[in-house]
Amino acid sequence: MQQDLITHSEAETEALGATLGRLLQAGDVLALVGDLGAGKTCLARGVARGLGVNEPVTSPTFILVAEYSTAAGFPLYHADCYRLEHAAAEALSIGLDELLLDDGVAIVEWAERIESLLPPDHLRITLTALDDARRQLVFVPHGARAAQILGELFGE
Repeated sequence: MQQDLITHSEAETEALGATLGRLLQAGDVLALVGDLGAGKTCLARGVARGLGVNEPVTSPTFILVAEYSTAAGFPLYHADCYRLEHAAAEALSIGLDELLLDDGVAIVEWAERIESLLPPDHLRITLTALDDARRQLVFVPHGARAAQILGELFGE
């Protein structure tokens, strides 16, 4: 089951992320895929807002993983694998594989670089810039929990 959606502004992409964030619970993993400027961090900002994160959320490109406190009390891990040259090995060396199995929510930008480390149950979201404002988002669930999130997001 795959769902496609087009957002028409950065604000709309972030609002979609906030709606998605309100559906997430500890243990959920979002795998974000897309080129530079596709809207991955914008979506992640919205997810964080939906989880009740009150601090600014930026791309953790240089720190690799940022941790935030959610309103529900579990952590939000926001990882960016763009700068990992030997992605899977480097991700293992910084313990990213453990964070993906932790009791928090994990958002992984450039997730295709660590595909082998993703848990069996995760929601893959591919973002594509159609023009300066519009983004196409393709949601593909992997596992029962991811399918449940997708069903709730799209009212199925």
